[in-house]
Amino acid sequence: MVAVINTGQSIRSIFMYNENKVSEGKATCIGEGNYPMDLEKMSENFKLGVFLKQLQLNENVKRSAVHISLNFDRSDTDLSKEKLMQIASSYMDKIGFGSQPYLVYQHHDAGHPHIHIASINVRADGSRINMHNIGRNQSETARKELEISFDLIRADSRKKQSPALINAIDAEKIKYGAMDSKRAISSVLNAVIPHYKYTTLGELNAVLNLYNVKAERGKENSKMFQNKGLVYQILDENKKTVGVPIKASSFYSKPTLSQLEMNFAASKSSRVVNMKRTRNAVDLLLLKYPSITLSQLETRLANQGITAVARKNENGLIYGMTYIDHNTRCVFNGSSLGPAYAAKGLLERIGRSSEFGKQSAVLERPVSQKNSFISAAEVQRIIDDVLYAAAPSDYIPKQLKNKRKKRKRKGPSDNN
Repeated sequence: MVAVINTGQSIRSIFMYNENKVSEGKATCIGEGNYPMDLEKMSENFKLGVFLKQLQLNENVKRSAVHISLNFDRSDTDLSKEKLMQIASSYMDKIGFGSQPYLVYQHHDAGHPHIHIASINVRADGSRINMHNIGRNQSETARKELEISFDLIRADSRKKQSPALINAIDAEKIKYGAMDSKRAISSVLNAVIPHYKYTTLGELNAVLNLYNVKAERGKENSKMFQNKGLVYQILDENKKTVGVPIKASSFYSKPTLSQLEMNFAASKSSRVVNMKRTRNAVDLLLLKYPSITLSQLETRLANQGITAVARKNENGLIYGMTYIDHNTRCVFNGSSLGPAYAAKGLLERIGRSSEFGKQSAVLERPVSQKNSFISAAEVQRIIDDVLYAAAPSDYIPKQLKNKRKKRKRKGPSDNN
């Protein structure tokens, strides 16, 4: 578990951020602490009013709003609402907020389970809770104790494997204005750039767009493009850029184009071993559900940890496909997997080639009598490849494999 504590000047902003997530269907308010009535009976105004009324007891506190996120490993699957509330309640007790009013929201818009807690640091008697080093001291102690008592995946074990991922585990879809833009973008970049394999800026953007971030080089004739510049920008709900673009060189990790190009080159060979899993996942679903729609295919792939992104033009016609396998963390443009997985080939396979901009009838590929039947053994092979695909760590580059020693031929003796 990873706990992240942020403070701010406006509890209203934090409250509305979470409530807006609820109204958009991306979060659920699952509980409260120290409120005078049951959650189901409270209106939005009442929830916020409890915070505001207590804050009036000490108006000298400038950063009185507290926003906490508790992030769990993807392997933590046994997290019911009841258990999440028990974790939240215990955590708040351990960091000294057990008597404070707080609301707990379960968010559903990230790749890992997590909850957000909105609270204030002004007590009922008007005194202020000291927030100095609370994250390093009380929160860290609470985290370690909760991992043991609730049998959670320990953050320390993950930290040894991937420190950057722990620092950015709370990356989720950015909402412009909800927090500092540079900090929000940096969190997403730290979670994506070092950990996914991609070979083009378009493939990288397919992942970044999931978090409402875009890498942009500018127009081809622009000075920025010619100088190999790169900026990052936030996207709104309609995937339109908002706010001020931020130069890549201004981020601490320096995710510049020259750095990304090194990642492109490294990924071309390292991701090859994982192509088979993505292909087989698509093939198996098309085999199992002959009348599946594109939307249904996307949903079923998502259940296997693969996000299928259909790229559309201004008229809504699909012109490209990108597959993001979050299990192997590989990104594939459809054409790199083969013609059958590119937009045109995929739409023809599911009988919707008209979406590719054609008004004619659906194209049907001729199937010979020899290939019209797939044996049970072949189906089982595909299933095994999807479910038991080799992890990236199983792959040994050719250069690292032991080479056979050549036996030296015995030549004529020098004494002869």
